[in-house]
Order: sequence, then structure tokens, then C-alpha cells
Amino acid sequence: MREIQFREALREAMNEEMRKDDTIFLMGEEVAEYNGAYKVSQGMLDEFGAKRVIDTPIAELGFAGIATGAAMNGLRPIVEFMTFNFSLVAIDQVINGAAKIHSMSGGQFTCPIVFRGPTGNAGQLAAQHSQNFENWYANCPGLKVVVPSTPYEAKGLLKSSIIDPDPVIFMESEVMYGDKGEVPEETYYIELGKANVVKEGTDVTIVTFGKMLTRVVNPAVEELSKEGINAEVIDLRSVRPIDYDTIINSIKKTNRLVIVEEAWPLGSIATEITYKVQSEAFDYLDAPIRRVVSADVPLPYAPTLIQAALPNAERVVKAVKSVLYVEN
Repeated sequence: MREIQFREALREAMNEEMRKDDTIFLMGEEVAEYNGAYKVSQGMLDEFGAKRVIDTPIAELGFAGIATGAAMNGLRPIVEFMTFNFSLVAIDQVINGAAKIHSMSGGQFTCPIVFRGPTGNAGQLAAQHSQNFENWYANCPGLKVVVPSTPYEAKGLLKSSIIDPDPVIFMESEVMYGDKGEVPEETYYIELGKANVVKEGTDVTIVTFGKMLTRVVNPAVEELSKEGINAEVIDLRSVRPIDYDTIINSIKKTNRLVIVEEAWPLGSIATEITYKVQSEAFDYLDAPIRRVVSADVPLPYAPTLIQAALPNAERVVKAVKSVLYVEN
């Protein structure tokens, strides 16, 4: 094991797969000459050349469409959105193009494409650049939606996404690119759609994904452990498909559930998991399900208001205690 940055893990995943398969290429704004807005593609132009690491105009709809057509014709594009906030400009090609091709062609076409880039809040970027659209894309049949939480997860999940025959939305947290973590030197893949039990516990199940694991849940679990509360933590890894079996098996042991998600409350991943658990594991629950999500407002600019709007460890601790000490 060696420690590398989140951005380096992503780069290694792309480099390794591109060396094995010359049908894979990367395209997006500033991915080549500038080495990527977040330096994820550092050095890739030098190794693979301008035909496989392609700078695009500021035209997300256009290059998402080009990539979709290329995927239909036997290539494997990796499309970098500078931020998933900008993916809204390309959403017609993603939702009505890439996601539908296999079904609408009666299986004659596949669309092996990865749309990747940063998501969520990253400081004072204001309301238009601080949004989470994981639930938007997860709502669309034909797509897989992956949200890694650590450098190890990022590399293994991206490698699996690149070789997957279906279009994958791969959402990285902007604030995590510099995070370091242990990543093995040997080749490995992480199965898409299989959640990871990060920590086993007996008192409550906490389900989360993406940067909420390291930034919010882990500090909360550490604080809870000081009070003798033993939480089980599940990292979903992907929000389409969702590994419901791992969640339900955990609830059968702990009998309590708290879901932590960065997005807004209405139509959230947390809402969907709540419905599924209450449908299939209601008899195992000893308390109402709680969720910790963002405030139902466009994210403010002021740091104090950002802190008030986003999930934090204190809110997770409070939610856990509310399900542990619920009054009958």
C-alpha cells in the first residue's frame, strides 16, 4: 500500500485502462493542455496524445453528444464535466441519448461511456456551483450512478465504470481531490452496485456515500463511540443500483437506521432508501428512520449559512441519539 491523492487515484484508473484498450479516450474542457481543472488528467496528453486526450469547447451538450455517438460506434469515451452543475447543459444527451440507446435500439447498441467530474458543495462557490444531482441521474433507467468516498474506492470504482457496457455517471467531490488514502499498486476493481460495510456495529446503522463518509459520518461515529454507542457504517458506493440487501441485513442486526446525504430532502436517495426499508424490513425497526440532509434552500454564499445548511457531524450524532432513545 502507498498513500496517494484522490485525483491521482482517478488518474491511475484512467491511465491503466487506456494503456490496455486504445478505444478509450478522455474529452472535456481543459483536460489536455491545462492537465484538467483539478489536475486529474495531469500528464495524460503527453502519454496518449491529442487524439485520445481531447480539449473541447465550452459546449457540454455538443461534446456529450459526440461522446454518445462514439460509444455507439465501438469506442469508450470518458467525458469530464468541469462540474456536474454544468452537466445540466448536456442533460438531453445524457438522459435522452446515452441512457436510452440500448433499450430503444432493442439491444443492438451499447453505450459504454463514463461521465465524470466534481459534485456538491466546495466552499463559497454560491448556489449555481454547489449542487448535488445524484438523485436526478439515479432516477433515470439506463444509467449507473457511482459516488466514491476515498482514493481506494475512486480508483477501483472508476476502473469498473470504464469497462462497464452501460453509461455511468461518476460523481467526485470537489473538496476531496487532494485527500490522501491507501491504494494498492496491484490492479484491482470494485464491483458496481455492491455497498461496503466500512465499520461493523450493533446499535445503529448509518448509511451514506461520497464525501459525507469522511467529512461528516466518520467524525460523528468517533464522537458516538466515546459515549459507548457502536454504529455500523455502510458506504453505498453507487446510488443506482442501490445495494438494498446490505442495508437490510444490517438493520436486522441493529434495528435502527440513519441516512446521511448531502442533497436536498425532496426526492432524495435517503427518501428512496427509507421507503424500501419500511417496505421490506419494517418489522425489524425499533425506531423511526432518520435522515440528515441539506436544508431545502439554494446553498448560500456566506460561510456561516453554508455551515447551517449542510449536514454535519453534530446533526448525525443528534439523529443517532434520537433513534436510540426514542420514547415508546
